[in-house]
Amino acid sequence: MHALEIKDLSKFYGDSCAVDNLNLTIENGEIFGLLGPNGAGKSTTINAICGINNFQEGDILVYGKSIKKEPVEAKKLIGISPQDYNVDLFLPIKKILMYCGGYYGIPKKERKKRIREILNLLNLSEHANKKFQQLSGGMKRRAMLARALICKPKLLILDEPTAALDVELRYELWEHIKNLNAQGMTIILTSHYIEEIERLCSRVAIINHGKLLFIGHKNTLLEKHKTLEEAFIHYLKKDEH
Repeated sequence: MHALEIKDLSKFYGDSCAVDNLNLTIENGEIFGLLGPNGAGKSTTINAICGINNFQEGDILVYGKSIKKEPVEAKKLIGISPQDYNVDLFLPIKKILMYCGGYYGIPKKERKKRIREILNLLNLSEHANKKFQQLSGGMKRRAMLARALICKPKLLILDEPTAALDVELRYELWEHIKNLNAQGMTIILTSHYIEEIERLCSRVAIINHGKLLFIGHKNTLLEKHKTLEEAFIHYLKKDEH
């Protein structure tokens, strides 16, 4: 079974088309890179996958569960770490995770055990009682990842997970991502750091103006272009003509 199937997806804001008849399939267990410039439709697509945005046409299946027909079941399979820090900045990490686990209906005893495991996994245990605003940039990113993992998702979406991090912290987070994938988790990664996509992802999709310009293995792009960045620019320029 595919981890994700996007079928004929279209999303309009008034007369403006944000996603234009998008078809995309992501396989179970892969790290999939979603590339596109600002305004390309990446965030709109992600929000549609998560059930945050309604869409006018098409459907999205998460491990066979339709986000339209079975939204509750589909959402239970998804964890998302957004680019923005959409948490209460004055709450400690542990409480943020407790509240999030409660939202998913996880029993308190199981929730506490799960939180201990996640904090240990992401090297956050000693910072569990710190308020979110007191954390460093790297710890904030890990805390957002921890929140995404609380529901034990089969599909993890990381939207610009290393934005504004220095090189050392970026590499550290990459290791966490690779470890999660090695445990069998399917991951969708959006990033403006082309190197990040090139290092972590096996397959990539390039979208612009809500349209799919390319989908396939990154090696297919590298056979024709020196770098993934060069291939990305090539497709964007081609789309302009």
